[in-house]
Amino acid sequence: MATMQDNQTWSGRFNEPVAELVKRYTASVDFDNRLALFDIQGSLAHAQMLASCGIISAQDLKDIQRGLAQIENEIIAGDFVWQLDLEDVHLNIEKRLTTLVGDAGKRLHTGRSRNDQVATDIRLYLRSSIDDIVGLLKALQTSLLDLAHHHTHTIMPGFTHLQVAQPVSFAHHMMAYFEMCQRDVERFGDARKRVNRLPLGAAALAGTSYPIKREMVAELLGFESVCQNSLDAVSDRDFAIEFTAAAALVMTHLSRLSEELILWMSPRFGFIDIADRFCTGSSIMPQKKNPDVPELVRGKTGRVNGHLVALLTLMKGQPLAYNKDNQEDKEPLFDTVDTLTQTLRIYADMMRGITVKPEAMRRAALQGYATATDLADYLVKKGLPFRDAHEAVALAVRHAEQKGCDLADLKLDELQLFSSLIADDVYAVLTLEGSLAARNHTGGTAPQQVEAAIARARKLLSA
Repeated sequence: MATMQDNQTWSGRFNEPVAELVKRYTASVDFDNRLALFDIQGSLAHAQMLASCGIISAQDLKDIQRGLAQIENEIIAGDFVWQLDLEDVHLNIEKRLTTLVGDAGKRLHTGRSRNDQVATDIRLYLRSSIDDIVGLLKALQTSLLDLAHHHTHTIMPGFTHLQVAQPVSFAHHMMAYFEMCQRDVERFGDARKRVNRLPLGAAALAGTSYPIKREMVAELLGFESVCQNSLDAVSDRDFAIEFTAAAALVMTHLSRLSEELILWMSPRFGFIDIADRFCTGSSIMPQKKNPDVPELVRGKTGRVNGHLVALLTLMKGQPLAYNKDNQEDKEPLFDTVDTLTQTLRIYADMMRGITVKPEAMRRAALQGYATATDLADYLVKKGLPFRDAHEAVALAVRHAEQKGCDLADLKLDELQLFSSLIADDVYAVLTLEGSLAARNHTGGTAPQQVEAAIARARKLLSA
């Protein structure tokens, strides 16, 4: 009869060793070792609880604490030897602990399973990642505010259907992305509440017969509460899906901004320039300056969206409770964290390297009859029903198009062909500055309102 290697915890159940191919196929240590410090954090709290409950001795606790401290130092220093034969981060640490402190290390796993252990580790990791990401989002928001602060009077065309619609300020445009980021911050804050629940103590699936104190472990680890059902505690990955969905939304917002930066940097627009350090040239065309970072952000958005679909698909057919399928949750989750973290860090810096070209923006705003709606509003205020005002202005725009000029360039008698209500005061309405100033309400593009929005935003970030 074949003898199993003594470093596998289930060896007594099997008559032959795991095939090398299967061992490599099922191992996760190559990627889940990033959970190591969180695994140690959870184990220390678990051991402290076991000692408090009299399940292990005070000496065992001291030995475990001493051994885990050494392992933590080895991992941080890069001296820890990860073994594929030990399959995952948990067994690698446990084996090293047992080598260092003997039987005390073997007692650490009392009252828990790798099922609730890994769920705890991922939640600890994700909680820390959310805190980092929220900090990076706020750094990006600060960059957006700093850019907006200098451009409350910089006029650009606002677009719908990528056609010139109405004048807005560049600051107002940037503040739209601030609002998106603020929703992202709120989403992660809300998701964090559901991440921050302790599964440890659920054991394999049914709980444990030992007299444990789950609430004590939760308090030691900073969890707000414990998972209330042991089956759900070990098999739930909603929190990972929710995190990835929030991440996909952040990337979608940044992808939209990236698309605009790419368009605005092209000679056809010429609205902005992106600092050289975020761009590359062409191997064949010496004149090229390519906006590589925004283009990559667009591409990486698809990557994160794919991870969200992968996690949803991973969970859709699983019965309760834990299944080996869940090993596949980590790589998409880890890559989502890495991609989002790197993207936010570089984006905050890139927005500080944006050079705005107000003259080009103004020229573009003067094309496409951006103040046509202002003329319609002017007529409504004079007493004309809006639908009639809309039709009169449409005819005026057609006339200006035929003449190849802007509405503001038409003479008063020409404008009066379309409505006798038009008087000399119409020209104040038809200017770009007049259009902005007229939208002087909360959320409007009037400089006064945008400056107030920036002030509110800074106060929000400093809270």
